[in-house]
Amino acid sequence: MDWDQVELNPKVVHAVKRANVKTFREVLSLSGPDLQRLTKLSHADVHHLQKTVAAAVQTDPAVTALQLYRGECPFLEQHQKLSLGCPVMDSLLRGGIPLLGILEIAGESSAGKTQICMQLCLSVQYPRKYGGLEAGAVYICTEDTFPTKRLQQLSSLQHKLRPEVPADVVKSITFCDNIYIEHAGDVDSLNSCISKRVPILLSRGLVRLVVVDSIAALFRCEFEAKDALLRAKHLLAFGATLHSLSHRFKTPIVCVNQVADAVGDSDLAQSNFGLLDKKVLPTLGITWSNQLLIRLMVSRTRFSLQERLPGLAAQPWHLGSVLRTMEVVFAPHLPQSFCYYTVSTDGVRGVKEEPAS
Repeated sequence: MDWDQVELNPKVVHAVKRANVKTFREVLSLSGPDLQRLTKLSHADVHHLQKTVAAAVQTDPAVTALQLYRGECPFLEQHQKLSLGCPVMDSLLRGGIPLLGILEIAGESSAGKTQICMQLCLSVQYPRKYGGLEAGAVYICTEDTFPTKRLQQLSSLQHKLRPEVPADVVKSITFCDNIYIEHAGDVDSLNSCISKRVPILLSRGLVRLVVVDSIAALFRCEFEAKDALLRAKHLLAFGATLHSLSHRFKTPIVCVNQVADAVGDSDLAQSNFGLLDKKVLPTLGITWSNQLLIRLMVSRTRFSLQERLPGLAAQPWHLGSVLRTMEVVFAPHLPQSFCYYTVSTDGVRGVKEEPAS
């Protein structure tokens, strides 16, 4: 810190240095009488010193209660969202994914969970004005090998998926260079990755998104039914670590989860939690559910877009696409709702339904 950067009387600066007050933080942490006692300055000089230092360290303008109520504070971390790279899906989540907390994407195989996660890894790298966080992502694989070729395809077609972003901005981002891929074959490896390697990348500002694909694979394989209590203990510890990372670095955490068939009456009752009729429910039980901020359920329908919504099939990117659904199961700030989407060559696109006439 350089005292010459603030407009203060040289007498005041000399008194502060003589009192061995070295930082702005020290000035603001001391009371007015304490500063007077240390610096031997007058009350007026101390008041001016505190006011000048406070103005120098303030990076954002003051916020009124009315602005908070109206949501007119885009610079505040708690109001920022990470875009999914699609206006329809962003609208479903009221702007995108919150930066604090764990988002779960649950669904059957081929529902598009990994496709959504990869699109998030690209979206996070955009400037903030386009819904990104101007940083990379960590992608932790626990099942299959990472689909590198598909990622390269998605990154090369970002100009088609995001036409609202200027071409020079898209070209300036080296998408694939900013995604750090880890493979974890067991729970211990996953914990080591989350607690040791990921914090290093976050602390250096290299990443602002953590994806675990999937959390169910390891916890379902390593713990038998008789070890339910032990599994719950490990899940709680793992969830606590994820929450710590998210709040410490203002980073969204996305976890993919598998689903299981609902076979008994109790399972059927649990699976009837959304707007859509499903006979499956996310795995890992209530212990894991309590760790989540948002749960999304995705599924693949039996219909093509032309069959279900023929009036919307004219767009070339939807041509021949199988219709999928994304449903908000629970979230503290969102109602239960859903949207349709398709997976095409250039990425995941929501389908905006036209209002009935």
